Amino acid sequence: MESEDRFMKKKKPNNGTQQLIGVKAFSRNGVMTNTHGELVFYMVRPTNISVLSQTSIAIKVRHLMQLLTAQPDIEIVCLDDCECFDSNKEYLQTRIENEANPEIRKLLDRDNRFLDEIQVQMSTARQFMFVLRLRNESEEQSFANLNRIQKSITEQGFEVKRAEKSDIKRFLTIYFLQHVPAEELPDTDGETAVQKWVIPD
Repeated sequence: MESEDRFMKKKKPNNGTQQLIGVKAFSRNGVMTNTHGELVFYMVRPTNISVLSQTSIAIKVRHLMQLLTAQPDIEIVCLDDCECFDSNKEYLQTRIENEANPEIRKLLDRDNRFLDEIQVQMSTARQFMFVLRLRNESEEQSFANLNRIQKSITEQGFEVKRAEKSDIKRFLTIYFLQHVPAEELPDTDGETAVQKWVIPD
């Protein structure tokens, strides 16, 4: 019995997805994490520097340096802004290797090359964000602080928008699942099914 009790004490509780990725809940301003406070995301509208002169690029870089100097707590995040087809390509490659019919193999190879073309076209799609961590701030303090920081970012020539819940869901889905959601995900897993099938009292 003693060894059994010791085993039960050592047994770890099962972790859900939220615990594994460190997210507690959506907050008023962004995402509340377990250990890093509240994360607020400012989505940056990217600039196509390929059409800018060297002087204009240097000005952009200087503005970014000035922003990071004025707001040293700001972090920069760069994420893919498109879905990844690696798993699809691996599946097609396996099908090609195992397919005995040459005509079917040609069709599968055509699909594989089509995915390659899409991947090349979308390879430059990126989402840039400034991230701010709020710790132990009141609602009034955070409101004033976030508005001040957004104004500071805008003054340096960056077009930004504070990410809403739907935006956060979208880039988290792309980051973890590597695909673009067809529709907005519910806040709770299974919420749609419950609303559809549960009969209200």
